Amino acid sequence: MKQRIAVLLLVSFAAACAGDEPPGERDGQVRAQPNGTFVAWDAERSEWLSPEAFWASFAARGRGRSWPSGADYPPYAEVDEHDTFLVQTDDGPCLMYFFHTRWRRANDVWRWGDEFNDYGGCPVVFD
Repeated sequence: MKQRIAVLLLVSFAAACAGDEPPGERDGQVRAQPNGTFVAWDAERSEWLSPEAFWASFAARGRGRSWPSGADYPPYAEVDEHDTFLVQTDDGPCLMYFFHTRWRRANDVWRWGDEFNDYGGCPVVFD
């Protein structure tokens, strides 16, 4: 039994030293980084990504149209349910998701990690 525990500890230590990060458990799961930033688990790609890379991946595989990013929202008459739009604010970007006839922060619809609502322009997107 002691030998088995020693082997498990050695394998765990070797994996940690090799820089292997364990996989996420769900799409949009957030993991804090030592530098104060965070990464998000992309279940489709099976990898940890920066918030913006995660948003781009999510938008690319979405059910709706992915509009070009910018400061001005797409024309309301041309937007459909499940469209995405990366709005650029003075404080940074925020992925928006058209759901139930209005633009919402994508995280408010998908409930990834709370950190997304504090990232970039998301805290001020409705000001």
